[in-house]
Amino acid sequence: MARKKIREYDSKSLINKHAKRLANLDLNIKTAQINASTNFEALAAANPWLLQTKLVVKPDMLFGKRGKSGLVKLNMTYDEVVAFCREKLGSKVVINNVCGEITTFVVEPFTPHGAEYYVGLGSERDGIKVSFGACGGIDIEENWDQVAHMLIPTEEVDNINPDHFNKLLGTHAAHADGPAIKAFLDAALKVFEQLDFTLMEINPLAVVNGVALPLDMRGELDDTALFQNTKNWHGAELFPEPFGAKMSAEERTIRDMDERTGASLKLTVLNPNGNIWAMVAGGGASVIYADTVGDLGYASQLGNYAEYSGAPTREETFAYAKELLKVATRPREGGDAGRRALLIGGGVANFTDVAATFAGIVDALRLYQDAIRACNMRIYVRRGGPNYRKGLELMTEIGKELGVPMTVNGPETSMTRICADAIDYVEHGAA
Repeated sequence: MARKKIREYDSKSLINKHAKRLANLDLNIKTAQINASTNFEALAAANPWLLQTKLVVKPDMLFGKRGKSGLVKLNMTYDEVVAFCREKLGSKVVINNVCGEITTFVVEPFTPHGAEYYVGLGSERDGIKVSFGACGGIDIEENWDQVAHMLIPTEEVDNINPDHFNKLLGTHAAHADGPAIKAFLDAALKVFEQLDFTLMEINPLAVVNGVALPLDMRGELDDTALFQNTKNWHGAELFPEPFGAKMSAEERTIRDMDERTGASLKLTVLNPNGNIWAMVAGGGASVIYADTVGDLGYASQLGNYAEYSGAPTREETFAYAKELLKVATRPREGGDAGRRALLIGGGVANFTDVAATFAGIVDALRLYQDAIRACNMRIYVRRGGPNYRKGLELMTEIGKELGVPMTVNGPETSMTRICADAIDYVEHGAA
């Protein structure tokens, strides 16, 4: 499971649509999205309520504490919202020491309300954890000890009804808002489970005219469940980059490849000027290699996080390796700085044909041989699994063919030994 954030606009759109289908609850959530491509006249025509009520506008950029940061505007007319968004779109702000551009806003009706509640749902190993507090709002963290929790086993979700939440709500179950809150929890739980949410947090939740209304909401989805949610997630933006992050062309290409294949192909550039690069087979192994480089004191030199797994074909592995080598061998402004090392590592594969994937990597190494030599890159290989001996032979031969220094190891060598060897070369030029 990979937890990926989605925008507040999409979180609310999904629960609004599917609460009716799954729990027969009409939430009547009104929300609109504004970005650089928005035609404001067309937006108002499609959402007449924008011209009929006062509004709330806030950045929809996957960061929290917007109210405390002064980025939420209340009780505005549509003309004021338009002027505010035109002024702020593309502007830079600093949130938690991260600087980024504001590119997206969410607009909603300004809704006067009374009590503010907190509701949270999160995936746990044994089920779904549901949380409730009568202390919602911007000070929820200071009042976290007042939030109650209950765990609902996944297999029991279909048997849950609103009254199951009486104990969670405590004295608030008998409160005038109790029935609306319980109905909302029942619907939210069903949407959470059916649509493969991993996190759903509403803070605050208000009750207006007898219906619970999420005023502020964030959500995360399990991106590995895309194959079974093509219809359910239709219309949602999957999955926007974190605030302040700018995806490189290579990262974007590999992300698009990953979405089209049954294999797993991942690349995140951590430091484009790093001297230690990784092309690792397996999700677990990729984390181990990255952690080992960090544990040895060279996290600042790690250029990337990378993973290929799920038995990619030779052609897929070639396309993947080509993009990774493009960024790993790229010339740097002001000339090169020192030596570079490439870790082609992995554990002992269960079913991936090591020779087939290594053949794809060999094709990419041959394509980028001039760039590899130009940046003084040395390659360190460690792998085991089906057909690994042939794969290691391919690596040994390409090293000789290209004249690129390469250390090739099988499963007899500890998985992370090549990390220390690579660091030694980068720092001291050792063999």
